[in-house]
Amino acid sequence: MSSSTAFHDALETRDPAQREQALMAALAGQIAHAQSRAPAFAELLAGVDASTISSRAALARLPVTRKQQLLERQQAQRPGQPFGGFSVIGWGTARRVFQSPGTIYEPEGRAGDYWRVARALHAAGFAAGELVHNSFSYHLTPAGSMMETGAHALGCTVFPGGVGNTELQLQAIAELRPDAYVGTPSFLKILLDKAAEAGQALSLTKALVSGEAFPPSLRDWLIARGVQGYQCYATADLGLIAYETAAREGLVLDEGVIVEIVRPGSGDPVPDGEVGELVVTTLNADYPLIRFGTGDLSAVLPGRCPTGRTNTRIKGWMGRADQSAKVRGMFVHAAQVAEIAKRFPAVLRARLVVEGEMAQDRMSLKLEVAEPAEGLAEQVAGAVRDITKLRAEVLLLAPGTLPNDGRVIEDARKYD
Repeated sequence: MSSSTAFHDALETRDPAQREQALMAALAGQIAHAQSRAPAFAELLAGVDASTISSRAALARLPVTRKQQLLERQQAQRPGQPFGGFSVIGWGTARRVFQSPGTIYEPEGRAGDYWRVARALHAAGFAAGELVHNSFSYHLTPAGSMMETGAHALGCTVFPGGVGNTELQLQAIAELRPDAYVGTPSFLKILLDKAAEAGQALSLTKALVSGEAFPPSLRDWLIARGVQGYQCYATADLGLIAYETAAREGLVLDEGVIVEIVRPGSGDPVPDGEVGELVVTTLNADYPLIRFGTGDLSAVLPGRCPTGRTNTRIKGWMGRADQSAKVRGMFVHAAQVAEIAKRFPAVLRARLVVEGEMAQDRMSLKLEVAEPAEGLAEQVAGAVRDITKLRAEVLLLAPGTLPNDGRVIEDARKYD
């Protein structure tokens, strides 16, 4: 890739302070837009002065929006609100409607590269004039359209392979000889394996994969077969969130989102490097999601990307944040652990561990505390009983003792 085409646009190499200033300036306008045009946010953010939300600290004071809220409002089927009042666009203005598990419906607007995936494709080496084999689904879910519209924005031609029909897809690859692939990494492996069995050499040299884990072992397996595979992290609600670069050091955040990493079960940002839940605010005017909780865990990587991109990097997908456990017939949720910890300012981090064997559950709440006050453990134990209606042993630990894995509930019970 030549230096003149090393970046998708100038936004990728902005001075970080300039980027932050631009994002925060756009944030206040996006919140005002959501309040005035999206009925759901008019309710959720009632009383919020949008002009004052111009910093990350101010943003962190707003409530986190959850998928469950989207689902509940969509199921209420309020007149004139096909997307539960979270979208500014509706019938006649949205280009397409997609369905995600839940069942939740999302709009696709009419803007070119609506999902902003062209940036990830460019970083993966895709270029104008190439043929892209798209094996993401074109039905119900938006993945196929996400990739296609991004490829079109780069000047690529797309073959809509979709899912399944492996033999027909291999025939198309043999006859059309595409340069690049988009789809899940597992299906790319299936295609390469079956081609090898048939003695067929595939023309593919590059790939952008998503939708499932892409471990280094599979990445190296693809490279050994002549395919440079890169991954991106995107959702049906938000579009592109982060993408891999040639440096292969984490994922660089997209330029059209504001990303926070918060303690699971809360909306409180964690220090850089600590694992937490990804909460995303999109600057998409059609579907202005504010502090949308993805339920996915990640952490900020220190330093800048060696490719010259200056945006923040994250480690990638590190598991799910929506943790819970059923103890003696009652559910305990991450939000309850967060509420317990929030009552005591001395608590830095908390982790509820459930142990024992069948019908002999026992809980222990492990707390990192810098300077434990006398009687703190007893006070916390009382809060546990108050909030969860269950008893737990409280253990006070030194800072840095608990694993940095984003888990606030650990189910360590034995069932064998």
